[in-house]
Amino acid sequence: MPEQYLAGCTALVTGAGQGLGRAISRQLAGLGAKIILGDVDADALDETARLIADQGGNTVTSVFDVSNADAVHSAFEDIGQIEILVNNAGVCPLTPPDEISEAEWDRVLAINLKGAFLCTQAALPGLQASGWGRVINIASAAGQMGGVAVGMHYAASKAGLLGLTKSFARHLAPYGVTVNAVAPGTIETDLTANWSEQVRQDLQAKIPLARFMQPDEVAAAVVFLCSPAAAAITGSTIDVNAGLLMR
Repeated sequence: MPEQYLAGCTALVTGAGQGLGRAISRQLAGLGAKIILGDVDADALDETARLIADQGGNTVTSVFDVSNADAVHSAFEDIGQIEILVNNAGVCPLTPPDEISEAEWDRVLAINLKGAFLCTQAALPGLQASGWGRVINIASAAGQMGGVAVGMHYAASKAGLLGLTKSFARHLAPYGVTVNAVAPGTIETDLTANWSEQVRQDLQAKIPLARFMQPDEVAAAVVFLCSPAAAAITGSTIDVNAGLLMR
């Protein structure tokens, strides 16, 4: 497989300012894609852009809120046509069910689920016109089995994302565009590093490999779905969870 097989492609990665989004952006850039870095944190985007520039990659930053339809549409007017969309932006509260407010429920669903819909919807004209494309949604094992440590609003948003993946896969298949999901277990990021040691230990004890995922391990699944080897895969979910969920 050519090392630069994504040369000439433009990829938008949301939530690209840190963690998994940064790892995905760096790996896709390493394969030759021009990366549109999307996030609400301009400073974090600048850092991701610097890291990719240091490795010889090509990026553009776009500061917008995926949960705001006007902001998404405005961003896409500037971004233009893309061939690859990675819906990675998300939030992951650990709030117990009896403490989840209506506002917090709405915020989690708006970012994690509605945001993926709005971005994919905005990308449709370009994807359909290109005749080739990839949409990858970052779901979660929690969306398949219920949250072990995370809030149930997070689990519900990721379960909805799996249904959205299948629906868009059917819609875009006639245009040569595949739509898939990657469902990680818990990933070692700044977010999970701030969890209490007890929460971390309790969760790791439930994982057969007894560890969390590294961002680059999950990003590798995204890269695979963008590769020629994955051309016949659509409407599917790749699990990267160290055995937490075995299907």
